Amino acid sequence: MDDTLSNGARVLTEKVPGVRSAAVGVWVKQGSAQEPPEAMGISHMLEHLVFKGSERRSAHELAVALEALGGSLDAYTTREHTSYQARVLDEHLPEALDVLADLILNPALRASDLESEKKVVQEEISEVDDTPDDLVFELHGERFWSGHPYGHPILGTHESVSGLTDDGLRSLHAEKYCGSNMLIAAAGNVEHDNVMDLAERLFGQAPTASPSAALESPPAAPVGEETIDRPTTQTHIVFGTRTPPRSDPRRYAFGLLSAAFGGGMSSRLFQKVREELALAYTVFSFQSLYRVSGIAGVYVATRPGSADEAVATILQEYGRLAVDSLGPEELERTKSQVKGQMMLGLESTSARLYRLAGFALYDEPFLTLDELLARVDAVTAEDVAEVTRTFFAPESQYTLRLGP
Repeated sequence: MDDTLSNGARVLTEKVPGVRSAAVGVWVKQGSAQEPPEAMGISHMLEHLVFKGSERRSAHELAVALEALGGSLDAYTTREHTSYQARVLDEHLPEALDVLADLILNPALRASDLESEKKVVQEEISEVDDTPDDLVFELHGERFWSGHPYGHPILGTHESVSGLTDDGLRSLHAEKYCGSNMLIAAAGNVEHDNVMDLAERLFGQAPTASPSAALESPPAAPVGEETIDRPTTQTHIVFGTRTPPRSDPRRYAFGLLSAAFGGGMSSRLFQKVREELALAYTVFSFQSLYRVSGIAGVYVATRPGSADEAVATILQEYGRLAVDSLGPEELERTKSQVKGQMMLGLESTSARLYRLAGFALYDEPFLTLDELLARVDAVTAEDVAEVTRTFFAPESQYTLRLGP
């Protein structure tokens, strides 16, 4: 069910029969893509800092409040949102919402905590720098988005994080953590009216929000290949091409193509690159669809001496897919695979929560599972062929190598 609080915050619930738990989350429409270059990482830093204590609870009290009940509390920052979630027994839903409201709406945001947490985030950035399979995606994204905010590192940089101030964090909190910029969702053994009453009491006092400025469309994506020299034992390679945004109806065809191309052990890339040629242990396809654009691509890690062969093989597979698309049997098999994964994935209340929020965050109508499966079934061979011709041609890829 879908409702709105008096201050414009949206509240959604989904009752899941047969469970005794509740997953609840609050999404704030603020992420790395809304940050100015000089303040990269401020959304992620704010996510960290709210856990350092509120007006009512210390950091330790926030940590133990739900864990003592057998529950969990977590958060993450993306390019377009910041999310806070809790999972508890259904009887502890009021406590979960109270803790979330306390840390989200009433954080202490002390200058001393900021200086301490800067060191933690600097370590997090250093960890990425020392993890080549993470770093290659950061470096690829920075070049692929050609200066657009989608290419900003979510963690920020050592320099930008060092320059963050408590005044800047307070301003961001006051401007973004309010009203219609928030979405509250719950899934599990929950009653909508009860969630609404709790949400109104706990979140309804937050001020209304002014809408954030819309993101501009990114410039044309680069093509070709670059190499960044690094003394690693493997060469890490990311391919990528620009896609339409999440709202584009072709996203269902993209999902099927990603699964068939590199989505599992039966996929084309796994069978060719790993099983037949033994060029890699890890190879997979990926896609990330955002509000104004998206990216689809492939990651592979291989021995430096095999990097040329791996790149040539994957580009050859891109070319084969662009020309031949998916045959009828492969298309039907992939549809069954994707639908099965969707249904199995929705057996947890947390997965239901993320799905419920996902539609609302992008202003899309909620689709039941049957309606979603029908969208997958409705994808035709012609739909898939049009996407492969347009987006999977080898010459449309931007490839970055990180390694010796």
